[in-house]
Amino acid sequence: MARRAPTILLASLAAAFFASDADARDRPLQDSGPQAPITEASPTLAPFQHVRFCLRYPSDCKSDPMENERIDLTAENSELLNRVNRSVNAAIIPMLKSYGAELQDGWTIAPIKGDCNDYAVTKRHELLQSGLPAKALRLSVVKTASGIGHLVVVVATTKADLVLDNLTDTIRPWQSADYHWLKIQSAADARFWYEVKAPALSLSQADRKVRLADR
Repeated sequence: MARRAPTILLASLAAAFFASDADARDRPLQDSGPQAPITEASPTLAPFQHVRFCLRYPSDCKSDPMENERIDLTAENSELLNRVNRSVNAAIIPMLKSYGAELQDGWTIAPIKGDCNDYAVTKRHELLQSGLPAKALRLSVVKTASGIGHLVVVVATTKADLVLDNLTDTIRPWQSADYHWLKIQSAADARFWYEVKAPALSLSQADRKVRLADR
């Protein structure tokens, strides 16, 4: 019975995110204005589990230098992103994985049960299969507001860098996700990773931080 607790906790957390995002869920993505893209900083080590993933799924770690690094955020592409994000979120049962020294767990495409890493690589795989360019589909390691490591997919579009996340059905610009951004897959070569330069604060965000500091 105790083994089910992490799954129940993850499911409750996901449900809370779904409820809070209900009003924004049906807004067309293409209606948003252009926003600043993610900026790469210094090269960094790829996550060890991503190295293992590329050995297991080499076709998902290829990059074509002739591809575009951004996709047009048309109504068709917007619908595709929403469909893949929601369908994968619904298809995989949340489960904590150990990633211990025995290497029994790894990032897996389309498992029955899995963690954030499995959701992310499955979404990226499905978008690749749908014909979107690999250079526009980038995995990114973040930390949640509570300090927990997390993996998401960032889709580079002509309007914004959008986040596909297993914790919410709402697709958001990367600045709108309440995460600390650590590293991101290279657009030029899917096997390599870069640190993420912290986004500039908007005036409202900066004002809010000042008010909190004054309390």
